[in-house]
Amino acid sequence: MKAPLSFESKQIILASQSPRRKELFSGLDIPFTVETREIDERFPENLKAGEIALFLAQEKSREFESTLAENQIVITADTIVWVDDHVLNKPNDFEDACRMLMEMSGKDHEVFTGVSILSKSKKVSFVDRTLVSFTELTSEEIEYYIHKFRPFDKAGAYGVQEYIGYIGIHKLEGSYYNVMGLPIHKLYMELKSFL
Repeated sequence: MKAPLSFESKQIILASQSPRRKELFSGLDIPFTVETREIDERFPENLKAGEIALFLAQEKSREFESTLAENQIVITADTIVWVDDHVLNKPNDFEDACRMLMEMSGKDHEVFTGVSILSKSKKVSFVDRTLVSFTELTSEEIEYYIHKFRPFDKAGAYGVQEYIGYIGIHKLEGSYYNVMGLPIHKLYMELKSFL
C-alpha cells in the first residue's frame, strides 16, 4: 500500500545536509533525493526573527531556479534561534556554544524554521515558530553536553532530541519537530496543496 501523498511523476529534492531533516522527511514515506548548493548565509541586518529563517530558505531555493527540471520539486529550509531580540546561529567553537547555552539558560527563546517549496511553475514559502522554555542549566551540564554531543552544526548550539533537551526543556509551545529543524506537519499540509 502506498502512502496517501503520492509524487509518482515528480522527483522530490530535499536540499539539506541535516541528518535531522532527512530523518523527519523520511517519515512521510515520500521518495526523495538529497542535493545541496552552497549559499552565502548572510542576511540583511534589518531582518528579525522569522524573517531571517524565511529569507535564508528562499535564498537556498534560488540556487535551484535555473536548473530545475519540469518534474522536480525542491524543498529548502533554514532554522534559527531568537533570544533577547537577536539571532543565535550555529556556534563557531566550544566557547561560543557555551555562551549560547548560558544565554538561554532559565529563559524562553523562539525557534523559527523557514521553508520553501519550489517547482518550475510554482513557489510556496512559510515560516513556523516554536516557543521553548529552558530551566536553569549549570556550567557542568552545558560543558558535558557540548563535549559529548558536539552541537556545532545546530542553531543555538543544541538539539531538542538530545541530553540538553531532556534535562533543560520544561515547556514547548508549537511544533517539537520545528525545533529539530523541519515543521513536518506544516510541510505535509503545504505539499498536499502544492500538488
